[in-house]
Amino acid sequence: MQERPHKHEIVLSEEQRHALHQLISKGKAPARKLAHARVLLKIDRNAPGPRWTDEQVAEAFEMSRYTVIRIRERFATNGLDDALTHRPHTQTRARALDGEQEAHLIALSCSPSPQGQARWTLRLLAKHMVELGYVEQVSYETVRRTLKKTNSSRG
Repeated sequence: MQERPHKHEIVLSEEQRHALHQLISKGKAPARKLAHARVLLKIDRNAPGPRWTDEQVAEAFEMSRYTVIRIRERFATNGLDDALTHRPHTQTRARALDGEQEAHLIALSCSPSPQGQARWTLRLLAKHMVELGYVEQVSYETVRRTLKKTNSSRG
């Protein structure tokens, strides 16, 4: 397999290589950290033995080639600790409905269903939430998740 040139070449120092071997041999770290340590050792330009491509490393460690590329990039830009450590997600999603809107939804779902309807459907609840001005827009999936979370029944 032809090796592609990398934007981020990995060159580990003796000290870093030793630290990674120690980490792996102890085996007391989280699995992701151990896997990332193994990947770094395999993609090191100064590693003894044959050079491994990202595809070979990904296949050997049962991960995506893009994971190998991300490990490479994180090592090159932020160092060894960042390449090994799991980063919690920094992006948080805004809640679709706040507490007051959830209360209106629950009250609406507990009220009698509209004329001509045997019961409330998720789509009807979403439509009525908008019509009543409680929200500008809401999907029936948000309605489902909210009712499920609060153990409310539409019946």
